[in-house]
Amino acid sequence: MATATAQDPRLTVWFDGACPLCLREIALMRRLDRRGAIRFLDVTDGETTCPIDRAELLARFHAREDGQLLSGAAAFAAMWRAIPVLRPFGVIARAPWALKILEALYVRFLRVRPRLQRLAARR
Repeated sequence: MATATAQDPRLTVWFDGACPLCLREIALMRRLDRRGAIRFLDVTDGETTCPIDRAELLARFHAREDGQLLSGAAAFAAMWRAIPVLRPFGVIARAPWALKILEALYVRFLRVRPRLQRLAARR
């Protein structure tokens, strides 16, 4: 099995570079991704190539793992699997029951995201 490199990551993550909350989270994930296994792409950068409509990418978290486009909790779980310290959480999320719970929590998070973004922008 080939290992990912900074030039050839096995995981691509699209994020909202205009969201202060997202920027903080991605900064943390970049620090944890010491192996360079993840390629982070800012959707708000006009030069970023998007696999689907840009508005859809901004509405939910997306990642591509081993060629498969994932959204929401599944995308977060893929990112966790790429980072050794978070990998156990990502592996657990492969179980359908766990992913179902995480997706329900993610949908609830999306409802309060605008308020959290405003709070993060104040800091």
